[in-house]
Amino acid sequence: MNDLIRTLAVSASGMEAQSQRLRHVSENIANTDTPGYRRKTVDFMSALRTGDPDEAVRVGPVRLDRRELPMIYDPGHPLADESGHYQGSNVDLVVEIADAREAQRSYEANLRLFDQARQMSSSLLELLRR
Repeated sequence: MNDLIRTLAVSASGMEAQSQRLRHVSENIANTDTPGYRRKTVDFMSALRTGDPDEAVRVGPVRLDRRELPMIYDPGHPLADESGHYQGSNVDLVVEIADAREAQRSYEANLRLFDQARQMSSSLLELLRR
């Protein structure tokens, strides 16, 4: 039964990590047109690397994308300098949509794993009742 609980914990931690990733992706999409906004990225860490026995997957620190911000020419913009340029956002919508889809599919895979483990434990308890 301990392996079943561990399987459920691994699956649940994976779902939590993907939901946090999706939250950051949605923040990036929402701030695509925000001047000076830097894309947020997250890394996943294994509990084996961190020494934490309770979680199998956790989200590492949120990092800002250090790529150069594009300079946008709009002399009428309030943030424009004397040459008419201001710093835009380094968010690429195509990348963000791909990341969102990947996070969604990973979440669904963890959900299926969780459901399979739950069904297996239910079947085991039913067999033990007989």
